[in-house]
Amino acid sequence: MQTKLLSSTYFGPIDYFAEIFQGEEIKIETEENYQKQSHRNRCSIYGANGRLDLNVPITHNKTIGKRLKSKDALIANEFDWQKLHWKSLESAYRTSPYFEFYEDDLSPLFEKKHKYLLDLNFEVLDTLQDLLQEEWNISKTDEYKMSPEGVLDLRNEFSPKKESKIVTPEYTQVFSDKYGFIPNLSILDLIFMEGTNAEGYLRGLEL
Repeated sequence: MQTKLLSSTYFGPIDYFAEIFQGEEIKIETEENYQKQSHRNRCSIYGANGRLDLNVPITHNKTIGKRLKSKDALIANEFDWQKLHWKSLESAYRTSPYFEFYEDDLSPLFEKKHKYLLDLNFEVLDTLQDLLQEEWNISKTDEYKMSPEGVLDLRNEFSPKKESKIVTPEYTQVFSDKYGFIPNLSILDLIFMEGTNAEGYLRGLEL
C-alpha cells in the first residue's frame, strides 16, 4: 500500500481530490514552511465573470522566525473574509443543482472562527468526507523530510501557478454557456454541479 504525501488545501482543486479518492493512505504535511499564493489558503470557483479566487487572509507574524511553518499560519480574522467567501459561493452556485442540498452542512465553516489555517483545512476535509460519504485514511506528518522514502511525494504537485497534469473531462458548469468549461476548479464546483456523481468522476480520472 503506497502512501501519498500531500500539502493541506482550502477546498482544493479537482486533481488534488482525485489523488485522495484514488489513494489508500494519505498523509498531510504539517511541518513544511508555509508557501504563499498556493492552494493552502486559496480556492478557485466559477463566478459570473469567470474564474474567481477566494483567499483566506494570513497574518504574517515575524516573531515566529524567518520561516513560517504551515501549522503556525494564523488566519487574519480581523477581515470579514468568511462572509465574502460565502456570499461569493451563493452568488456563483445558488442556481446549481446541488447547492441547496449541501449548504446547511457547509455554511458553518464560514461562521466558525478558526485561529490556525491548518485547523480550518482539516475541518474542510472532515466536512467533505461527510458530504461525499467517504472514509479517507488521512493522518498528519510529525516531522519534515526533504525526500521521504516509501511515499509518493505530491506536496508541490498542485499549484495555482501551473497547469494540472490530470485531464478533467467536461461537466456542466453554471456559467459555461458564457465562458466555456473551466477545468480543475475547486472541489466545490464539482460537488455543487454533480452531487453524489462527484465520487465516480474523481475515481474515473486518469492519474
